[in-house]
Amino acid sequence: MLFPSPFFLLSFSFYLLMVPLLDLSRQYQALQPEIEPAVLELLASCHYILGPAVADFETAAAHALGVQRAIGVANGTDALQISLQVLGIAPGDEVITTSFSFFATAEVISSLGATPVFVDIEDATFNIDPSAIEAAITPRTRAIIPVHLFGHPAAMTEINTIARKHGLAVLEDAAQGWGASLQMEESTQSCGALGDIASFSFYPTKNLGACGDAGLITTNDDALADKAKLLRAHGQRGSYAHYEIGCNSRLDALQAVILKIKLGHVKNWNDARRVHATHYNHLLAGLPILPPVERRGAHHIYHQYTIRVPEAELSRERLCQSLTQAGVGWAVYYPICLHLQPVYENLGYREGQLPVAERAAREVLSLPIFPELRSDEVETTAAALRAACA
Repeated sequence: MLFPSPFFLLSFSFYLLMVPLLDLSRQYQALQPEIEPAVLELLASCHYILGPAVADFETAAAHALGVQRAIGVANGTDALQISLQVLGIAPGDEVITTSFSFFATAEVISSLGATPVFVDIEDATFNIDPSAIEAAITPRTRAIIPVHLFGHPAAMTEINTIARKHGLAVLEDAAQGWGASLQMEESTQSCGALGDIASFSFYPTKNLGACGDAGLITTNDDALADKAKLLRAHGQRGSYAHYEIGCNSRLDALQAVILKIKLGHVKNWNDARRVHATHYNHLLAGLPILPPVERRGAHHIYHQYTIRVPEAELSRERLCQSLTQAGVGWAVYYPICLHLQPVYENLGYREGQLPVAERAAREVLSLPIFPELRSDEVETTAAALRAACA
């Protein structure tokens, strides 16, 4: 069935469960003594739009990622769309991307009048399959958007090789990848520094999350960075002089202040997520489910801990019901592949055309994982799964 029941989308609430899928209040309580004085200082300064707070965060973010430039924008979707614009993507162009991602990955391509070309994913990592990219390239192809899904880096060495061979740009969708990294040819590099340009989301649920919407563009190319800065503020350079058709996508100074504080903690938070993932792996061993994998040379930061429930052996619905009855949160990211979304019917994709992605949509199940999750909560979640599998 193409459209699953709403039962699959999310379990009740993040907060009203014995083991919540996510509880942001725990993080805020820990950071309250740092955040509230900084916010009050910003409010008193009256520098609310761009200004020193945004510039300070951009500098700190660039340093943390090992990139030359970072440009704060209003949200992760704008970060993607502005990045495509600075790459020159225009009506009639094609952009190759994964079919297994949040809708924004494809939406921004369509918003610019270009055509998303969806390809299949790797069975183990859920990331775009490099071997499927080259066959999808046409004379109209201009760029590739790999997604570092669930916090696991895509196969960027292979993707960059294909891009260089065909003269294509590479835009990393790193919305879920802050702090993830990959061993490249000579060194380990952070997601956000692996392509020509990258976009991040700081939606509150992300590993590095704002208290509202916020996003970031990163690049080592000054020309791309300068154009992104121009586009985020109506294409304006100087006073009322507009050189491009841009948009209003400025990172709020309030969010920048909060993100700068959280930036100092995110490594420890990611380390905690990896500890929880290891704990899950141990507790779930021997069950007929498939835990997440970590590519050789990759540093997974577990934005989601996503298992597979093989449809030939188990009922995902039954497992979800068992988790709910045990008071455990869960979610399915993502129940409908992008190539099968109603809005893309006109592109002519058919069910069965991208079988690995489609099977993933039927089998994935994300379990609670966040830095403040307790060991006993991991154990409660695993026990509910073991009981359901019995």
